[in-house]
Amino acid sequence: MLNVFARDSIARVVDPIGAVLVRAGLTPNAMTLIGTVGAIVGALVFFPRDMLLWGTFTVWGFAMLDMLDGAMARATGKGTPFGTVLDATCDRLTDGAVFAAIAWWCFTVDDDLPAAGAALFVLVIAQVTSYIKARAEASGLRADGGLIERAERLIIALVGTGLHGFGVPHAIEISLWLLAALSLLTLIQRALSAITSAREAAQ
Repeated sequence: MLNVFARDSIARVVDPIGAVLVRAGLTPNAMTLIGTVGAIVGALVFFPRDMLLWGTFTVWGFAMLDMLDGAMARATGKGTPFGTVLDATCDRLTDGAVFAAIAWWCFTVDDDLPAAGAALFVLVIAQVTSYIKARAEASGLRADGGLIERAERLIIALVGTGLHGFGVPHAIEISLWLLAALSLLTLIQRALSAITSAREAAQ
């Protein structure tokens, strides 16, 4: 959902960094893997131990590297189909680790079963939302957009963990229930988009 102006503004910042990293000998795929492994380890190590600020800033920092792989691909001028598949796969792994770790925190630290259920619900819906788009595109259909996509989902989750780490009560629970509602709405929007695309293709 991040609009094109925001994406363009971000690109203006990260593209020069991507060019420097390419000249240093790094590849977009290597950056994707570094960011993914770092975010997964950060989430699974810090969140279950109630080290919410450490987890928030570690995941956020490594997630920022996800922007650099695209900038590096643009700098080389030759993004590859495998790079696209790798990036999408790593995004799903990171999403799964982050929300599983938050659910783990809800179960073991906060002892809040409904919030843990909300985290797991978001985890599943996020995977299905991405799958609908991928499967629709593979079938020649369209299932774009939606109220929140991966970037917004990650931002809302990390705002919740960060605020809770700073002592704001119920911040994680509020972010999870908000995400559960918005994620379900996004899933419905993408399903409707696929249905509309299928009807247009049949005409």
